[in-house]
Amino acid sequence: MKKNMNIYDISRLAGVSTATVSRVINGTDNVKQSTRDRVLNVMEQFGYTPNAFARGLGLNTMNSIGIMCADSSDIYLSKAVYYIEGQLRKNGYHCILTCTGYEREQQKKSLSMLLAQHVDCIILVGSVFIDKDEANNDHIYNAANSVPVMLLNATLEHDNIYCVMCDDQLATQDATISLIEKDIKNILYLYNTQTFSALRKAAGYRRAFETKGLICDERYLQFYKGSSQDIDGIFDFLIRLSNKGLVFDSVVASDDFLAIGAVKYALRQGLKIPDDFSVIGYNNSVITACCEPELTSVDNHLELLCNTLVKVCMTTLSGEATPNKTIFHGTLVHRSTTKTA
Repeated sequence: MKKNMNIYDISRLAGVSTATVSRVINGTDNVKQSTRDRVLNVMEQFGYTPNAFARGLGLNTMNSIGIMCADSSDIYLSKAVYYIEGQLRKNGYHCILTCTGYEREQQKKSLSMLLAQHVDCIILVGSVFIDKDEANNDHIYNAANSVPVMLLNATLEHDNIYCVMCDDQLATQDATISLIEKDIKNILYLYNTQTFSALRKAAGYRRAFETKGLICDERYLQFYKGSSQDIDGIFDFLIRLSNKGLVFDSVVASDDFLAIGAVKYALRQGLKIPDDFSVIGYNNSVITACCEPELTSVDNHLELLCNTLVKVCMTTLSGEATPNKTIFHGTLVHRSTTKTA
């Protein structure tokens, strides 16, 4: 018999979450019989008998979810947290939210803190937590060895990691093609982060030209180093590009705030929208209807993504088989900053 056997050992050996082991120990009904049998077999094999402390540990850990968000002031991220927290509450879970910022070391510390709280699952909101260098994702892989890890709008290939995402590449490709097909060719792709999502959108922009048999001019992929909410800064950046001789008559932006900056640029340059200048944003946030003209934007169905992520989380915690990746397609919502077909 293994000495000092605990609920976390049973979880690892049975290939289920600690929450599932807790449900089995406490006789909860919502566990598949095959999963229950697997947990009981491991317990029998190693002679594990839960004592009062172990039962208390199970009860204390089975109703908490850790949520990591880089920036709660970001409209997209705060809305995502709102949707996720509401759905988890409906399912009887409470949340421990940590706002990590964008520095990798602080994100690692926040993840360790949540694991120390014995949460049943970790939810990472947004693609900012995923690094292009696989070695920099080790802390996430290690976390997945203990609890399920849910990724919103990002992907990692690993056991016990589950991804719910919008196909940002295809959505941006379709948005760019919609401009190309209106005989608009000087299309600027404007972005301000190097996240997984932003880079996928850039790939979609490039793919649009390839699909239409055109050459993508890399000068038209422009990285703005400032905050996407600094509208005047975005305006100044576009003015500088124009003064340097870069001719563009449309902008596809990686989020709606960047797109609003492009609208401001066009209007101050005396360009008519959409006759002289077209703009497409991303996220279809509330600000698309708060500007004049109203902004065309890609709807990545955030509420659907969040609701689906929670469903995947609940299914995983119940011990049922769950797809590791669920992908939705974005929808281009046409408004006044683009010409109608």
